[in-house]
Amino acid sequence: MTELVRTITDAAAMHRFGVSLASILQAGDLVVLTGPLGAGKTTLTRGLGEGLQVRGAVTSPTFVLARTHPSLVDGPPFVHVDAYRLESAMELDDLDIDFARSIVVVEWGRGLLDGIGESWLDIEIERPQGGAEADREADAAASALDAVIDLDHDVDEPRTLTLTGHGQRWARLADVGLG
Repeated sequence: MTELVRTITDAAAMHRFGVSLASILQAGDLVVLTGPLGAGKTTLTRGLGEGLQVRGAVTSPTFVLARTHPSLVDGPPFVHVDAYRLESAMELDDLDIDFARSIVVVEWGRGLLDGIGESWLDIEIERPQGGAEADREADAAASALDAVIDLDHDVDEPRTLTLTGHGQRWARLADVGLG
C-alpha cells in the first residue's frame, strides 16, 4: 500500500487533476472516491470523463446508481458509480459492471470492494470543515439528500487529497505517474 498527499487549490484544479489522472488510467482500473458531500468527488469525476474523452455529460448517478459513458476515441468505457445507497459488496456486484474491460470510479465505495477487485486507487478528499459557508453547504445537503444536487462548486476552497494505492497496479504511485 502506497500513499501520496496532494493539496488541490480550487474546483478548477480538482477538474484538472481528474484530466491528468485520466491519462494514466486503463481498462480494469478501479478508483474509489471518498469524502463528504460537496468535497469535489463529482468535479474530479467530470475531469476524468473529459480526460478519457467519453460521450455524455458526467453527472452524479445518485438515483440510477451507475452510468456508463462510452469512449469517443476507442478507449474503454468509463463507468461512474454512486454507491451512497449501497450497503454491501454484493449490491455493488449486482450492478453487473464489466470491471475488467472498463475504467470504473465509485463514489462512496470505501468498504464495498471485497471480492470486486484486487487493485484499486483510493482517493480521499478532505475539505475545510466548520466555516460558515461550509456549514451552510453541509446543512443544505443533509436536508436535501433525496434531491439531485451538486455542491462541488459552491465552496471553492482548497482540498486535501490522500491517494492510497492498493494491490499490484498501484503498488508504487510514483511509477504510474502520480508521484
